[in-house]
Amino acid sequence: MTLGSGGSSVVVPRNFRLLEELERGEKGIGDGTVSYGMDDGDDIYMRSWTGTIIGPHNVICLNCPSKQFFFSLLLCLIPFFVRFQSVHEGRIYQLKLFCDKDYPEKPPTVRFHSRVNMTCVNHETGVVEPKKFGIVANWQREYTMEDILVQLKKEMAAPHNRKLVQPPEGTYF
Repeated sequence: MTLGSGGSSVVVPRNFRLLEELERGEKGIGDGTVSYGMDDGDDIYMRSWTGTIIGPHNVICLNCPSKQFFFSLLLCLIPFFVRFQSVHEGRIYQLKLFCDKDYPEKPPTVRFHSRVNMTCVNHETGVVEPKKFGIVANWQREYTMEDILVQLKKEMAAPHNRKLVQPPEGTYF
């Protein structure tokens, strides 16, 4: 995170940034379908984290007005919604995130602990492959671990991942 105005900026140190992320993760800010926290509260370097994603359901809106009117017109539009079941719906996925000393200048490494079949995940190790996952491939200092988890959830709902056959629930890499 960078603070400042008029061309001057202050770079927030790594540990302060991670403390902000920890606080946000512990408070459960957001939609509640992703969460994250430290693996070991005694880890003074704050490197090892656990993330959780609740698999998305997919709703596709047909004939919807522009997104800015979506929520105000939701009740009127219910008949225009078509719901497609996602193979990820309702599943709980556990991940490991590792923030090296260069975080947030460089992205954390991300590895699924729960078995999952996605185009951006190595099928043998569970590692999210940076070249196949946009937010990591195009990492910016402002991005957070929460951003990664939210994008992975969106990736699960993408057409190329939504229908892939999944390993049995409760299996791990």
